[in-house]
Order: sequence, then C-alpha cells, then structure tokens
Amino acid sequence: MLDSPNKLDALSAQIRSDLDRIAHPRQPWLEPKTGPDGKPVFDVAVVGAGQSGIATAFGLMRAQVRNILVIDKAERGMEGPWRTYARMKTLRSPKDFTGPDLDLPSLTYQSWHEARFGAESWAALDLIPKELWAEYLLFVRDVVGVPVENGTALRRIAPAGDCLRLDLIMSDGETRTIYARKIVLATGQEGAGLWWMPEFIRALPPHLRAHAADDIAFERLKGTTVAVLGAGASAFDNAATALEAGASEVHLFCRRATPQTIQPYRWLTFAGFLRHFSELDDAWRWRFMSQILGLREGFPQETYDRCRRHANFILHEGEAWTGASETGGRARLTTTKGSFEADFLICGTGVEMDFSARAEFDGFAGNIATWADRYEPPAEERDERLARFPYLGPDFAFCEKVSGLTPFLRDIHLFAIGSTMSHGPSGSSINAMTTAVPKLVSGVTRGLFEADLDRHWRSLQRYDVPQAILR
Repeated sequence: MLDSPNKLDALSAQIRSDLDRIAHPRQPWLEPKTGPDGKPVFDVAVVGAGQSGIATAFGLMRAQVRNILVIDKAERGMEGPWRTYARMKTLRSPKDFTGPDLDLPSLTYQSWHEARFGAESWAALDLIPKELWAEYLLFVRDVVGVPVENGTALRRIAPAGDCLRLDLIMSDGETRTIYARKIVLATGQEGAGLWWMPEFIRALPPHLRAHAADDIAFERLKGTTVAVLGAGASAFDNAATALEAGASEVHLFCRRATPQTIQPYRWLTFAGFLRHFSELDDAWRWRFMSQILGLREGFPQETYDRCRRHANFILHEGEAWTGASETGGRARLTTTKGSFEADFLICGTGVEMDFSARAEFDGFAGNIATWADRYEPPAEERDERLARFPYLGPDFAFCEKVSGLTPFLRDIHLFAIGSTMSHGPSGSSINAMTTAVPKLVSGVTRGLFEADLDRHWRSLQRYDVPQAILR
C-alpha cells in the first residue's frame, strides 16, 4: 500500500532543509560570461540526464556552480536504460548502495521508498525494481532543482574562443547553438564509441538481428527460434525477455567453457579502491582493469533462474559465432562447433571504444589520447580492446594525443563507461557514485577556478570589507 503523498511532501521539505544546513560555503564565485553570439555562456553543460548526469549536476550545484544546463535526447522519464534496454526486473546492486544522494541521508533511495511505501516495505525489499529506480531519479532531479532540457540531442562540439560551442538538435528537428566553459559527457555505455556486434552479424538484414541495446519488438518473437550471443547479464536478460514473450526456443551461446558467474565489481566496492584507484600509476591501473574487464560482468542467480525456469532455454557453452548468412528468410550461423539456424539473433556483446563513431567528436576524434598512446603493457597483459579506451586526466578530461593541436579537450570531461580504464567504476556504476562524482566535480571546479585566477587575484586586492569598527 502506498503511503500518503504528504509523506513525500514532508520528505521533500526535509531534503531542502538539510541542503540549506550544509550549504557552506554559500558564496557565489563565478561571474557571467558572454559567448560569441552575445548571449550568456553556461559554466557547465552536462550531456545526459540519467543517474550520472543528475548526480553530477547536483554535485556542481552544491559547489555553487549553478549556471548549468543538463540536456538529454530522451523525453522526461525515459533517460538512461531503465525504461528502454535494461531488461532485468531489478537493479543488480544491493538495495543499500547509495549514489545520487551524494551522502545526504534524506535523499537516499531508502528514504524515498519508505516515504512512498512505508518502512515495512523497505525491510521486505530484496532488490530495487528498475521502474522504481527511474521514478526515484526523477524525484531527485526535481527536489534538488536540476535544470534539465529533454528532447535535446548534442550534434557537435567545437572550440569557440575561450569556451566551447555545442550544436544541438531538438526532437522536433529545430536546431540551436549554446556555449559553455566546460562540458561533462554523462553519456552512459556508448558515450565514447558504439554498441558493438560482429561485422558478419551487422551485415545481415536488420529484421534478422539486433543488439541487446536496441528497441526490440519482443512480441514479434512469439513462436520463433532466437539465438543470443554473449553470456553476460544483459545477454541473459534478453534471452529471458524473449522466453517470456513466447519464443519457441531461445539458445544462448557462450564462447567460454562455462559462463562467468563472478562479479568483480562486488570485490572492488571498498573505499580504498574506489577512492584511490585513479591515483595509481599506469601499470597498476592497467593490471587491475585488465583483470576486472577481462572477467566481464557476471550475472546474478535470479537472472540465471529467470532463464532456466523455461524448458525451451538451451545454453551452448564453449561455442562462439564465427560467421552468418541469410538462408530462406532465416539466419544461419557458423559456430566453433558447427552450424545453427534461427529466426532472430540478439547480440549481448557490449560496447566498443571508437571516437570516430561519435558525430559530436567530429574534428577532434583523432587527437583524443587512448591508453595505447600512453602505456605499453607487458606482452602477457596486452589487450587491444582495452588499449582503445580514452586515457583521461585526473579530472576525467580528455587528453591530447599530440599536445597543442586541440587544447580545448581539457574542458571536455567524460563521465561514462569510457572512464573505466582511467578511473575504475565511475560514470556508469551506482557503487562508485559517492566517490566518483565528488572527484569529477572537484576537477571541474578546479578548472573553472584556475581559468579565473587573475580575476580572483584582483578581487582579493580590492577586498576592503572591515570585520570590526574601531572607535
């Protein structure tokens, strides 16, 4: 049973009161700037209004960086994966992991859930339903006053004097340009590349295949044979969704001898790693992330059980896809163990780092430094996939491959899955949010402060407000 709406109103009032009590230092410290178009420049533009974008904006606002704008191409409520391609029933994180609240107890999911459904409901809850998480994120956004413009996509970033130009396109096709001193790309999984699938699968007609992140009409799979590539959590989620939609058979192909069930992100969720991983030298960062990302994301028991409860679920272990063709309106797969035919293919194959695939990076993608540009691991640790990740500065900013060609990269901060090699779990992980967001915000504010040092020095020299009156 839902609790009275008055409890949510009371919680909102409590949050605002708590924020007012911890607002120190309150003093504004940024001055308005004018862009090339004669209009005000935003201090920070945040691209993406999912959980990372909202938490980043909230952190900036607490640091008195309030001249900001958050944009998202999705309509309100559809930001992030929770109501689109996230096909699990619940979050995978334990319910007591905090994140967007940034350590404010009254803003935690638990506080919201108890106000919405009661303390007994929270006590009985195992994992957080994804739809409730999406609803909670909207609550956070509204109660702290994050300025979000939905239905607005980023088309291109370009330098413009001492700021950056963002070319935008709205859902109705209208275009416009804004300017910002800093950009934070809170763009989730594919923010530094694209959703990846083998080229021989991409070459098939679109009606025969999809990526797990695509908008899949599962109702059309009723009575069909579906093949899923990959054995991570997302692959199992898509297999389960197809089964629940009435597919006659769902075959999941795992290239490993046995599926990965270890979740390394549970191991690393301790303060030492989350706070200080990014401070390690390149050799140690590479070593840790090579092990962690090499394991990939293990699936939890409930994800596996969701598939195994269907007798028409078939798991193929140690069998990778090596080729594909269209045969009589179906897809014929070549695997390491033979061949297989299916009516529809789903690739749960994750993302690939590819800056050239991002239209907004046009003009500077080739000068974004990667790990391949900065570090050569021992032969036994080499991994071309990891080497393509961007090599980020301590403030999450892009670095130049060739110094001096694109100096404005220092003002573009990536807070997404592409941050992982440099900063560990950060822009796409709930477990790291309480440590990663403050680190990002600190980096952004440091850049804004240093850019205005002359003004701050002159302000100090002119400061003449007495603390006492001598009589």
